[in-house]
Amino acid sequence: MNKPLITFLTGVTLLLGGCAQYQPNPVITTNQTELPKLANVSYASLLSLPYTDNSLKLQYGESTLQYGRLYLPQTAHIQTTSQTKAPLVVFIHGGCWLNAYDISHSRAFSQAVAAQGFAVWSLEYRRIGDEGGGWPGSLHDVLQGLSFVKNGLNGFVVDNTNIVIAGHSAGGQLALLAGGHSYVQPQATALPAVKAVVGLAAITDMFAYASGDNSCQRATNQFMGGSPTEQPARYQQANPQQQRLHPATLLLHGSEDSIVPLTQASASGLSFKTITNAGHFDWIHPHTLAYKQFIETLQELFAQ
Repeated sequence: MNKPLITFLTGVTLLLGGCAQYQPNPVITTNQTELPKLANVSYASLLSLPYTDNSLKLQYGESTLQYGRLYLPQTAHIQTTSQTKAPLVVFIHGGCWLNAYDISHSRAFSQAVAAQGFAVWSLEYRRIGDEGGGWPGSLHDVLQGLSFVKNGLNGFVVDNTNIVIAGHSAGGQLALLAGGHSYVQPQATALPAVKAVVGLAAITDMFAYASGDNSCQRATNQFMGGSPTEQPARYQQANPQQQRLHPATLLLHGSEDSIVPLTQASASGLSFKTITNAGHFDWIHPHTLAYKQFIETLQELFAQ
């Protein structure tokens, strides 16, 4: 474990220690343990994952794309007044901010996380190509979906006072900013308090990312409405490295990520952990070591 991660976990312990919390299921289920661990998986492999979607689709806004899918642990899809409620993971999917990549590629991931004992509120949002999508509309949708947690999930077995935000890739950029908003100005934005934020292969430097030449990097200008030279103020506002973030922010990144370079974590100044041989999509594939690390991270955070 590297020094920044140790510092991060120590800080979280001091901030959050002493609170009795819901205890999620063991890290890996029997069936998952029997499967070989994969590495550097493809996007196509995500789409081929089997799943049975028992989630609840709930609208948090007026647009047809302003909705979330609520995944509940075990069979707890009934409303309840029980004091035993599951900690909540608010998840923002990636996909280069493009509307060609929607929430569907993360359904097996969300179902797998819920099977570990966590509730998952997976957000869909407007993206490039959608009316109102792009910057700052996509972030506004995420903030609205996060705000929905305060009252919209009442009655379910969800602890809306025990929240970790997680986001993958471009969704990681939005997750980092949303976590910062929840910490810096929760009253002004009607956002719930958040325990921690986890960026999975997250984009942290919009200026650097826009200078790259892979297909996702080239989409940055579309998302921002121009290049860094043309829209410097916008890039600064959208750039996690230049915004005040949640103090309990952690980045998880794969050493073999060819879509979001490892430097997006290592040069961010934030606490981070690297998984050797992991690629970009490993974090949201339930049969990888990177996914296992994510689950272990959630358990550590919620156990504090």
